[in-house]
Amino acid sequence: MTDTKSPEELAPGLDTMGGWRRSHLCGELRAGDAGKEAVLMGWVQRTRDHGGVVFIDLRDHSGITQIVFHPAQLSATALAKARAARSEFVLAVRGPVVARPADMVNRDLATGEVEVDATDVRLLNVSRTPPFPIEDDADVSEDLRLRYRYLDLRRFSLQESLRLRAHVALEVRSHMTGQGFVEIETPMMVRPTPEGARDYIVPSRLHPGKFYALPQSPQLYKQILMVSGMNKYFQLARCLRDEDLRADRQPEHTQIDIEMAFVTEDEVFAVIEGLFSHVFRTCLGVELPLPFLRLSYREAMDRFGTDKPDLRFDLELVDVSAAAGRTEFGVFKNALAHGGAVKAIRVPDGATKSRKEIDDLEAAARTYGAKGLAWTKIAAAGPEGGIAKFVGSEIPEVLGAERGDLLVFVADAWPIACKALGSVRNVLGQPLIEGKSREFRFLWVREFPLFEFNPDRGRWEAAHHIFSMPMEEHLQYLETDPGKVHAHLYDLVANGIELASGSIRIHRRDIQERVMQVLGITREDADRRFGFLLEAFQYGAPPHGGIAPGLDRLIMLMSGRTSLRDVIAFPKTARATSLMDQAPAEVDPDDLEALHIRIVE
Repeated sequence: MTDTKSPEELAPGLDTMGGWRRSHLCGELRAGDAGKEAVLMGWVQRTRDHGGVVFIDLRDHSGITQIVFHPAQLSATALAKARAARSEFVLAVRGPVVARPADMVNRDLATGEVEVDATDVRLLNVSRTPPFPIEDDADVSEDLRLRYRYLDLRRFSLQESLRLRAHVALEVRSHMTGQGFVEIETPMMVRPTPEGARDYIVPSRLHPGKFYALPQSPQLYKQILMVSGMNKYFQLARCLRDEDLRADRQPEHTQIDIEMAFVTEDEVFAVIEGLFSHVFRTCLGVELPLPFLRLSYREAMDRFGTDKPDLRFDLELVDVSAAAGRTEFGVFKNALAHGGAVKAIRVPDGATKSRKEIDDLEAAARTYGAKGLAWTKIAAAGPEGGIAKFVGSEIPEVLGAERGDLLVFVADAWPIACKALGSVRNVLGQPLIEGKSREFRFLWVREFPLFEFNPDRGRWEAAHHIFSMPMEEHLQYLETDPGKVHAHLYDLVANGIELASGSIRIHRRDIQERVMQVLGITREDADRRFGFLLEAFQYGAPPHGGIAPGLDRLIMLMSGRTSLRDVIAFPKTARATSLMDQAPAEVDPDDLEALHIRIVE
């Protein structure tokens, strides 16, 4: 029968700490501590009553120690408290540390060679039955975890993530300061200047009808700091963007924001490589090979079908357009006739894949606009199945195909062929990266296009942001052919995750205005939205550049996690809500009136 009494009613009475002080954390005791008197405080992980002797696993952030309560050495009151303890009750325990018999050692616990024989116990607080076990391997829905985040955060794995985050932040500050960078805080309430995502806006009580914005990034302010002569700036900046969420995106995030005067791309790369090398060495004991690989955007797309490739596995894309053009396969010929490309991947030992598995690969290709996925398998006598009769011998030779391989093809416009086959590559690569979460493969992707054409809006838009300096040889195309313009834009990528974006900035007003005009921003609109920056450019703005690695994504990578919500103390859901404190919430009507705001149904 379920006990309907509250935890308080079941407990024999709550205590205070009464002058007790912890002597050790629950995860600290070892065989060398046997014979010492210990005072431990923590939460009850589990209890076991073995015919009068009570065993309690006591847990805090550092680990677990087994406590033994012998009736013969405890008062009746203390024994009653031990027997009343349930999961997540808060206890303080005093007693000698005792070595366990050899056949009773728990090899799964760091403290498993010892236990504490309790001589006294204090019941500091009680707990309702938790809605889920406080265990790392508990199968619990994410919504329930976020609703009871304060319980979820008691799990060792999440505590480790947050402690790693704190360690990384400390090492970032230490390293950057040692390199001559100055940590400067920029405003949290700024002028609304859209940078691609929607702003979170803040009404001004003192200026009715006017609003601040929460910063999407410190971009404009760090550029102003370069104009001011600060030379080297950094901060761990809080940034907020009102955009749709996913596993690697939150409405608020932290970035390691960096800007430098009189620098080239390679100098920015060297600073970040030094920073990451230091952080991985001090926080994980991992030595990163330097320098990181450098690829142009075009090369990354050609070889991997994405601008954020995972280099922990091979499976590179190969352009077989020349050989494909000599076949009689209509799909290949049609794509090439319209200026497209034929891209292929050789999958070693892939001939064992079933038709359903190949259909799944085709579905991945279609998500990026491909009309289909052509394929064939290499048997002893040559190509077999799929488009075997069209392949001939030249394409397998170009791909270096061997018996037992699977060959897959996408024929389409170059961007679609690359992205679609890149998606297929990612699917094929998932089994190849299992067990490689501690393998870190970094690269720089550079020379991105500055603009991309939006056919729905019929206009050019910034591919990254509008403050990036065009390549000098491409300035001539700004007005005549914006699609040819590439910029000093670069991303830092690791294991398929984009960790940072940056650029060498525009520091001249005339070039900044030309870029804005390509995007349809008139001179008047530019002055209204970015006037203070454009004005500053007229007072000797130096060439400058920077980058902003995402701290949340970095910790996700370093801790082997797959969701940002596991490395942020109080994250939001995919709908940007906080289930624990029910934010966002309504505002008192009097507060709205003071802000001159009326809610329209």
